Amino acid sequence: MLKKGEIKMIKKFLAEGLSKSAIARKLGISRDTVRRYANLPDDYVPHINRTPVINSVDPYLPHIAKMLEMAEQTKSEIPLTVIYEEIKKLGYEGSLRWLQQIIGRYELRARAKSDEPIIRFETKPAQQMQVDWVEFPKDNLSAFVATMGYSRASYVEYVKNEKIETLIGAHMNAFAYFGGVPRECLYDNMRTVIVGRNHYGRGKHKFNPLFEDFSKHCGFSIKVCKPYRAKTKGKVERFNHYLRYNFHNGLRVRLGMKNYALTLENANAEVLKWLDITANRRIHQTTLQIPFELLAQEQLQLQPVPKAYQGIHPKALIESVAKKYTPSNSYKEIDKLYIPNRDIQCYDDFIPVIANVILPTGLYGSVLWS
Repeated sequence: MLKKGEIKMIKKFLAEGLSKSAIARKLGISRDTVRRYANLPDDYVPHINRTPVINSVDPYLPHIAKMLEMAEQTKSEIPLTVIYEEIKKLGYEGSLRWLQQIIGRYELRARAKSDEPIIRFETKPAQQMQVDWVEFPKDNLSAFVATMGYSRASYVEYVKNEKIETLIGAHMNAFAYFGGVPRECLYDNMRTVIVGRNHYGRGKHKFNPLFEDFSKHCGFSIKVCKPYRAKTKGKVERFNHYLRYNFHNGLRVRLGMKNYALTLENANAEVLKWLDITANRRIHQTTLQIPFELLAQEQLQLQPVPKAYQGIHPKALIESVAKKYTPSNSYKEIDKLYIPNRDIQCYDDFIPVIANVILPTGLYGSVLWS
């Protein structure tokens, strides 16, 4: 892909009347490349959405962590060469120097000396999903965030409100994304989830009747954090920070460079790409493994995704964002920023509303049409 300055040069030479062949010779590129970029709009901003590179050490990180932890427990100093020879027996074909760099990158020796284990799971596979809202007031949006406790795989859905119907719809989409339902879901003091803490006695809370009925429909139990103990759901809290600074703010800048605002539609289109090719395919700093690979283990123990929830009241229909873009497992132009054909500022008038017809959309759950 050409740099922004090179694209401007192509546009400049075309405006001066040079042929595509002449421009190709001047810039040292092929004529086909000149033609491809000549047809792009003048405000085109190149963007490369790179898939995280899986290096040769990554598959052996858990084994290396165990070796370092055992060395610390037995008060034995273990040299790098011993680790190198050990993982070579397991199939490692990289260099000693590269192994040293990766161990330093993840600070494995320092973490082995801390009180906490290097690799932490805390919850069993398919046991828990942690749920939270992340608010973006500048964009008048919120994001529903769900993170699986064991694999750290996460699902994100941008919404316009945090109503009970929206919460339920986002849950259904998250279950479809993860491929099943965990045994429990953990929340903080969401008003749409918990109505009265210790209402029936210590530890016996009063839940929102609609959401409690939804949880029974899906087959998961409701767990809530203790007051002032937000770290209880630290897995999703850490991901919230990652979402805000590694995805959301960057997307706002990229759209702003094209004179577009971040909206519900383009945010949801882009966040699913980011989840599938970046967030859930990176080496997680806590597990030292790829979330999607651990999720594959969790899926064997997840409960099946239930049928669409109709609620205990006619108003309790699921509201969800319509996902009209290409499913994430078949992106054809992964490096292109999602911009609708229309001016995206007009799309607020077309956001789907709650309706009484629920249509299946495959991988990402249900969509309502008015």
